[in-house]
Amino acid sequence: MTTTSAPAPAQAPAQSDARRRELRRVAFATVIGTTIEWYDFFLYASAAGLVFQVLFFAPAGPEFATILSFATIGVSFLFRPLGAFLAGHFGDKIGRKAMLVVTLVLMGAATTLIGVLPTYEQVGILAPILLVLLRILQGLSTGGEWGGAVLMAVEHAPDGKRGRYGAFPQIGVPIGLLLASGVLALMTGVISPGDAFLEWGWRIPFLLSFVLIIVGMIVRRSVDESPVFTEIAARKEQTKTPIAQLFKRHWLLVILAALTFAGNNAAGYMTTGGYIQNYATTPIADGGLVGMERTPVLLAVAGSAVVWLIITWIAGSVSDRIGRRNTYIIGWIAFLSTVFLLFPLVNTGNVWLLFAGLALFTIGNGFTYGQQAAYFTELFPASIRYSGVSITYALGAILGGAFAPMISAALVQATGTATSVAFYIAGIMVVAFIATLLLKDRTGIPLGPDHEAEQSASAIYGVK
Repeated sequence: MTTTSAPAPAQAPAQSDARRRELRRVAFATVIGTTIEWYDFFLYASAAGLVFQVLFFAPAGPEFATILSFATIGVSFLFRPLGAFLAGHFGDKIGRKAMLVVTLVLMGAATTLIGVLPTYEQVGILAPILLVLLRILQGLSTGGEWGGAVLMAVEHAPDGKRGRYGAFPQIGVPIGLLLASGVLALMTGVISPGDAFLEWGWRIPFLLSFVLIIVGMIVRRSVDESPVFTEIAARKEQTKTPIAQLFKRHWLLVILAALTFAGNNAAGYMTTGGYIQNYATTPIADGGLVGMERTPVLLAVAGSAVVWLIITWIAGSVSDRIGRRNTYIIGWIAFLSTVFLLFPLVNTGNVWLLFAGLALFTIGNGFTYGQQAAYFTELFPASIRYSGVSITYALGAILGGAFAPMISAALVQATGTATSVAFYIAGIMVVAFIATLLLKDRTGIPLGPDHEAEQSASAIYGVK
């Protein structure tokens, strides 16, 4: 007896192989894209702590120039919500993939142009004005980048592995820090040591961004659109006003989720925001407390980025087993256990103890970051998810890391000790911990548009 069903078993493995290849492309595209995006962002933050106070703000005097230099980091955060609003609106209407390409190009162009800026000595007040304008463009880009990347990763992910796949865009952040610190260390220690770094060496890492952007665009354009958005578009169910719907129905959720990120962001910007680099390298003659050389400090930061990467990856996978909320709780406990150890170890002036302090600090950093992509994705309904994820992330960045380096510098100048900074960071962590406890764990909730009602149910304890 003949049958026509024989080919079916052969098709299943082929479909499975195609699915695995697509998942690998998505994972690679999200990690490459966020790596490039955050290389650019952290490169600026490190340069703000190492050279911008001299090249763009020197007339303000050593101490105030440092505060102004760190303030430019914070300025970009103020424009993240605008980037999140724009990317969220169009990401929920025309798709995740298109916005990822736009944000990548915007960030790369701004970073490359910073590499050719004239200094204050060359054009006066125009130099810091141009620097701030380009920093604003970086803020707009970053505000929209993260939401698109995490949705592509998590909405493509198999059930039960969202934390693992969502960790791919997350590890792009420590990889970006590793690259930025590594390239700067290469420039300060080998290619352009001493005064050459101030004269021209600092420009090379910014100019390298142009090459990275081309690679990132090629990779990102190769992946398929998110299956969740593809289904929404096929039904023609895109929300006309996603941001209005977000704040009408989920404003309290946005605030609480933003506070959870604020704790991670404020702590993380001790290293990624350039503060530790500045604190450890400022010469004692100029009011510094440690006075280490630039290159070993940058290498220690790069080494801690490797530890952060590993912990972030572990946290994403662990959250698939024990839940996103429980993973956060582990992270907050780890953070609060190490925040008062960091500066005493840095103050020794020993590069290995500096690395040890930073490495310990990254345990909490990873366990409050690796699962965040899956966590935020599961909090918001499909129709407004890009807006919800992006705006929540941007607001959390303002509340947490935007001015953390500047506030920390001001606290040390006012008190003469970094202990005040540790208390400041610990206070933000406690607030974030409380916000985490108020949110429900929605690990494994269906993500597709068929489950909009379930997704729209309150994710806050005690709120119907």
